Amino acid sequence: MTDTTNTPGADGGDALVTAFNAVGADYIFCSSGSEWAPVWESLARRHRDGLPCPQYLDLTHETVAVGMATGYGLVKRRPQGVLLHAAPGLLQGSMAVHGALLAGVPMVVSSSESTTYGDGPGQDPGGQWYRNLSVVGGPHQIAQPFTKWSNEAASVHTLPTMVTRAAELAWRAPAGPAYLNVPLEILLEEWDGREAKPIVRPGSTHSSPEEVEPVAQLIREATNPVIVTETAGREAGGFEALVAFAEAWNIPVVEPDSAVCGNFPRTHPLHAGSDIGPWMDEADLILLVNCRAPFYPPSRRPSKATVVVIDEVPQRPHVVYQVLFADAYLEGNVANTLRQLAKRAKELDEVSVAVRRAAQEQRHADEQAAIVAAEAKAAQTEGVDPVLVAATLRNLLDGRGGIVVDETITHSRVVKRHVQTADPDSYFYVQGGLGQGIAVALGVKLAARDRPVVLTIGDGAFTYNPVIPSYDASNAYELPLLIVVFNNRVYKSMNLNHRRFYPEGAAADTGEWLGTDLHRLPRLAAFAEPFGMHTETVDAPEALAPALERALKAVAEGTTAVVDVLVTR
Repeated sequence: MTDTTNTPGADGGDALVTAFNAVGADYIFCSSGSEWAPVWESLARRHRDGLPCPQYLDLTHETVAVGMATGYGLVKRRPQGVLLHAAPGLLQGSMAVHGALLAGVPMVVSSSESTTYGDGPGQDPGGQWYRNLSVVGGPHQIAQPFTKWSNEAASVHTLPTMVTRAAELAWRAPAGPAYLNVPLEILLEEWDGREAKPIVRPGSTHSSPEEVEPVAQLIREATNPVIVTETAGREAGGFEALVAFAEAWNIPVVEPDSAVCGNFPRTHPLHAGSDIGPWMDEADLILLVNCRAPFYPPSRRPSKATVVVIDEVPQRPHVVYQVLFADAYLEGNVANTLRQLAKRAKELDEVSVAVRRAAQEQRHADEQAAIVAAEAKAAQTEGVDPVLVAATLRNLLDGRGGIVVDETITHSRVVKRHVQTADPDSYFYVQGGLGQGIAVALGVKLAARDRPVVLTIGDGAFTYNPVIPSYDASNAYELPLLIVVFNNRVYKSMNLNHRRFYPEGAAADTGEWLGTDLHRLPRLAAFAEPFGMHTETVDAPEALAPALERALKAVAEGTTAVVDVLVTR
């Protein structure tokens, strides 16, 4: 710590704001709570006096606050600050915090409690803490299962360095949210002005040449290797390094349905689709690159392949049950490891390489032909087929540098297959429970204001989202999105599971499918009208492309556009 001169009125609020400065946070994402008056006063003082501080975003729902921090962190890959209200606010935002953990996004989440309940000296914290807000053990106990690290700041003198410690832990692999309980009495306590030292980017660990060379030899000797990845593109430089690695060795790349972001160009000849199934018996070497859960069910073991895991933290502490069947590990910075392996692509068996290159070229050609056939069929379908929606989006986004944030379930495979994103940071799949998509997309837009951001979302997921607070944030902070709703008027995934578990059950006999019907909902686009947003409802194929074109034009002019597409399935 460094000693600084205290300013009149400096308290725990100043200490917290100073700590977020030290963290390097660009933003504080806040869903307001009565404990944050000291922070607001500090920010007002700093604004008045021209002192540095993160930009404060005043958001009206906890999921929006956390989700926006998640979206921003997906692109910027640096920890930001999130302030929620007491234990209830933390509970309200907990699904989104868990989503940030699964997405591997660093952030420092804080909420508060009272420790004196009005019986201590100093200012009265308010009776709400005694009657309604406090929980046994404190909110840091609640946060422990769905954060990377959870603790309490028990003194104003340690508060700044506790925040920087939380940020440093959050930033390091595996990145994720850290939580800090900051009691209201600490925020109100006089602060001596000692600031935390600014944090710096984490150092990286590398696999040694002695570890890399044997894996390179395994690749050299393999006749039918395959790469499987879920999150290589989430690492800085990982997308480009994976492309270089795959091209150097001529190895196909599979992105399973569990992929959480774009890791490899979908249009690349080495992209081998989303199904690992054909490789389970054929591959003699499987390279799991940042792949948390490659096989399902987990006991589905490759019949003859050697499995090499390339991951900075292969065994993810937050994954309850994880089976990798690893024969070798390369641990350390993934992009660096891939670059090391790419440099070793020498003395290859040209016959084996030619055979697998030809096989992959045929697979790729077959897949492209299947995509064209599916899109041709969709164009002839009565009503709007989901494939037509995804293909139309691809065509309209071509050359615009767009980013797709996806919160579909039934249509997620369609979106990935037919939108076909091909650039780094151009596709993200929302992690965890449904209901975060609009907020995550807003955060992505905050980090990439010069790129069009499209949220693809099902009607069921849309109804789970805090729509009104999300639209408010979009307008308040000038974050225009294109929201495309794949609206089949049903919770399709629920219905499919019911049919799968009970194919000849009472519901199949009577047609009484509970928990699935969404026909009763009003026009979903209409919720955006009071906010002055562009809205369209589409139910005919010929109306789709013009509607999406108008919507993208509105977004380019600074207005969020919601296109509710009534799809056939």
